[in-house]
Amino acid sequence: QVQLMESGGGAVQAGGSLRLSCVASGAAGSINYMGWFRQAPGKEREGVAAAGTNIYYNPSVKGRFTISRDIAGNTLTLQMNSLKPEDTAVYYCAAGNVYRNTWFAAPLEVRMYNLWGRGTQVTVSS
Repeated sequence: QVQLMESGGGAVQAGGSLRLSCVASGAAGSINYMGWFRQAPGKEREGVAAAGTNIYYNPSVKGRFTISRDIAGNTLTLQMNSLKPEDTAVYYCAAGNVYRNTWFAAPLEVRMYNLWGRGTQVTVSS
């Protein structure tokens, strides 16, 4: 069974940077695609960035965040630069293999992912 573990969250001032990492353990070879999601208090969980056959970004983070996945496919990172207070949220690592043929049509939608980490808090102060 695949398990996802995030690390790297914390508190920074606006304009600062953080790097999140996610390590997949277990049957990680079964994963087809991975992504980062976030959920702010009182808001729905939203896709931030995803990596599979291609890379996708939420327009709100494009140009500021960079997602990468290692060749083995076991580690996913999210480099976050020029952070803004509105980036404050719990960030979740997600992975999936159920929709391997259709994932590309909705790579930032929660419903495409069947594996989730516990999340890591990111707080950006103004």
